[in-house]
Amino acid sequence: MVTTMIAARVASDRLSPARIGAVMGRNVGALRSGPAYWLVLVSGFFEPLLYLLSIGVGVGALVGDLPVGGRTLPYATFVAPAMLAVSAMSGALSETTYNFFFKMKYMKTFDAILATPVRPFEIALGELGWAMVRGSVYTGAFVIVMIALGLATPLWALAAFPATMLVGLAFGSLGMAISTLMRGWQDFDLLASGQFALFLFSGTFSPVADYPLPVRVLVEATPLYQSVELVRGLAIGDPGWSLLAHAAYLVAMVAAGLLFAARRLERVLCV
Repeated sequence: MVTTMIAARVASDRLSPARIGAVMGRNVGALRSGPAYWLVLVSGFFEPLLYLLSIGVGVGALVGDLPVGGRTLPYATFVAPAMLAVSAMSGALSETTYNFFFKMKYMKTFDAILATPVRPFEIALGELGWAMVRGSVYTGAFVIVMIALGLATPLWALAAFPATMLVGLAFGSLGMAISTLMRGWQDFDLLASGQFALFLFSGTFSPVADYPLPVRVLVEATPLYQSVELVRGLAIGDPGWSLLAHAAYLVAMVAAGLLFAARRLERVLCV
């Protein structure tokens, strides 16, 4: 009842960067809670890196070069930007699914936050901002690895970094929207299966032109494919107008996911 009254009282307020920053600050404060959170934070970087080294570099020695967009690329150079996009996706989803759901459902963190002037939409923005920070740590480190291995030139690798931030925002908003619909931890099995399917079939390890036409059309409609194409186009130095379409897809995904998550939060927490 108190939460409902407070939410109604602040419903007409404008968005406050200070309140959004306070939500992010709460997550930063959690870093000081002990080494466990740091281990979780750091561990998310290694999965795409290991895939890059084992498949991109190891299997790439057997595959050789691939024709991509009228160019011939070493297989590791083809895979590396995809792993960069996957790194951004994984970092954002980890923060806005498991952690977000735990804070919403069991810790009741958001109920406590709503006892302050913070609104549900500001909670969503703060959590999304923190997810972007976490994802940017992963992708920033991955960009350094790509440059060190000679898989991208420094200039184009840095150009791809802002694109990874957009990828993180898109999947972070999607993760929050999904988390507000979760009934329990068992539902995360479905999420993990979907995420793994995206990882395998979004042009990460082979060009989508190799798929049958119906499968190709389905793959090209997925968000990770759009992310991989955007990041890869920049990382290999092949910008084009098609990259704007990929970016527009992800921007629309951010807007839709964020609005849906905020409305669901308001319905779940303020009723």
